Order: sequence, then C-alpha cells, then structure tokens
Amino acid sequence: MSATTPTQHRERPGQLISGEIAEQPAVLQRLLDQGTPQIREVAGRIAARRPRFVLLTARGTSDNAALYAKYLLEIRLGLPCGLTSMSTTTAYGARPDLTDCLVITISQSGGSPDLVASTRAAREAGAITLAVTNNAGSALAGAAEFHLDVLAGPERALPATKSYTAELLALYLFVEGLRGGDGAAAKVLPKLAGQVLNRGQEMRALAGRYRFAERMVLTSRGYGYPTAKEAALKLMETSYIPALSYSGADLLHGPLAMVDNVSPVIAIVPEGRGGQALAPVLARLRGRGADLVVIGSRAEVERAATGFTLPTTAVAEQLQPVLEILPLQLLAYEVAVSRGQNPDAPRGLAKVTQTH
Repeated sequence: MSATTPTQHRERPGQLISGEIAEQPAVLQRLLDQGTPQIREVAGRIAARRPRFVLLTARGTSDNAALYAKYLLEIRLGLPCGLTSMSTTTAYGARPDLTDCLVITISQSGGSPDLVASTRAAREAGAITLAVTNNAGSALAGAAEFHLDVLAGPERALPATKSYTAELLALYLFVEGLRGGDGAAAKVLPKLAGQVLNRGQEMRALAGRYRFAERMVLTSRGYGYPTAKEAALKLMETSYIPALSYSGADLLHGPLAMVDNVSPVIAIVPEGRGGQALAPVLARLRGRGADLVVIGSRAEVERAATGFTLPTTAVAEQLQPVLEILPLQLLAYEVAVSRGQNPDAPRGLAKVTQTH
C-alpha cells in the first residue's frame, strides 16, 4: 500500500464552515435538551437578586448576540440595558459602582484578555457577573460568578456560525428563565432550522448576484437588527466585501444617499413589529431603485421579487433571529467560494482575539 500523501488530507476551501453551518439544528437540539436545566437554575438564582439594570460585554460576533440580548431584556423584562465600552475599564482604569447591576459577558472562546479583565473588574465593583461561552474551562468562565455553556461543540472554522445561534438560544432561554418562563416556544427551532438549511441551493443561486459586488448594505429593525450586523460581519470576514449594516431608522438619516440602482441591499424583515417598522424604509429603497433582496417575510419577499422566505410565522418575533441568520451564513459561504476565497480561514483572523 502506498503512503498517504499530505494532499489527501487537505480539506477543500469552506469544508469546515459548511459543516458547522449544517450542524446547527443538532446544536440547538442539544442546548434545549442538555442546557435548559442549568440555564433555568442560573436564571433563578440571578432573578432572586433583583438586578436593577444590565450591562452587556462582548466583541465581534458575540457583540451581535449581546445586542439581541439587549432587545430581549428591555422588551421582555423592562430592564434598562447598555453595551459596555471595555476600554473605560481596561485602558482608562474607570471603576464605576456596579452594585445591583448584572454584567453579562459573551464570548465563544472565553479567552480574550479584555473580556476577562473587565469581568473581573465588574465583579470587584459589586456586579452580578455572568459569562456565556462555548468553553466551560475558559478564563472568562472562571472569572465570572455564574456561567452558561452554549454547548456548540468545537468550532474549527474561524468565522463563528453554530456558536452564534447557540448563544442566541442560550440568551433567550436565560431571559425566559429570569421572567419565570419555561422557554418551550423554542422547541420548534431545530426542526425549522433544518428546513431552512435544506434550501441551500436557493442561496447558491442568489450568491451569483454578489460575486463581483464592491459594497453591500444590510438593514433591519427590532429583533432583526442584530441579524443585519452579524450577516455584514460574516460577509466582510469571509468574502472581504465592505458590508455596511444599519438600523432601518439610521439608514434614513443620511446613509440612504449612497444607495442607487446598482447598490446591493439586503433587508432582513421579521414577521412582527420590527418588520412593520421597516416597511417605510423598504418603500424608500424601492423608490430609489435599489437592488433589493429580502430575507424573512413572505409578503415582502414577493413585493421585492427576490429573496428568501423564512418560516417565521411559526415562531414569535423574538425567536426569529435564530432562523434569519442561517440563509445569510450560507450566502457568505457561497459568495466567498465563488470569489476564490477560503471562508474557513480568513486572512488575518484568529479564533481567540488578543485584545486588551
């Protein structure tokens, strides 16, 4: 038998990320089955301490999950929330009084030094600290008083995919636990996620639209806004396309001027109040002749003539982001491969970012 050559073990470009995208229904099911009891127990202990406001700390993809949590906490619980600026603590040495504040730090790896340092500082300043990671043995998990494991399993591709949707689901279950709910509405997500991912051919066809794009704009409102930000990040880090994400309201405050009939625009349109709030923005985009693609609402996809419908009528608006990002992950993968890039290992990136 001849010796195996190194090239026989070389993975094709995108093999890792495509496999991890496909894993997501199983990851969501595992989190529901195995993670729910621990999440509910932690939520109960934190709820008993009655935090008066929440600060969310994260970077990159996890920052978009934090923004999703901000919508959940403010809408579902009425708790005021803020996204932290870590440099106030790590660079400037500020030590605000965080008594009765819940500080949630979200990180796939749990290894970034600034996340660990700011969590330790928050705990010393009197905060209730919760780490949400995909690594129970991480420094961040050890620095926080409480920890939630999103149970996504090892993620070998540099761009986060399955860990992102697992973060969203873990945060949803946690917020439901804080308000005394059981999170049962999320049980349909693994099945629906599988249905969405089985339609990959639709996103492959759509990817041809963006193979030579020089710039893209993504927009949404409400719960869909974190999806627009995360999709833009995925396109930038895998395909190197400058992708700008805006709240629909912010898009009208100036950036709309750069949109014309050759500017690709992707609108994430939830079923619910976020989609209703986005309707005037879509009308303005159509009026400018924008190259508009809609992800989400069937009615708006039909009005745009191009897009990807989601089974979002089957779930509450606050759960739709778990499904909305899936076709956009597929799109980022397909565009990257069509442009000759390897989305598994974007240039200049590392899985643990050493920010301070």
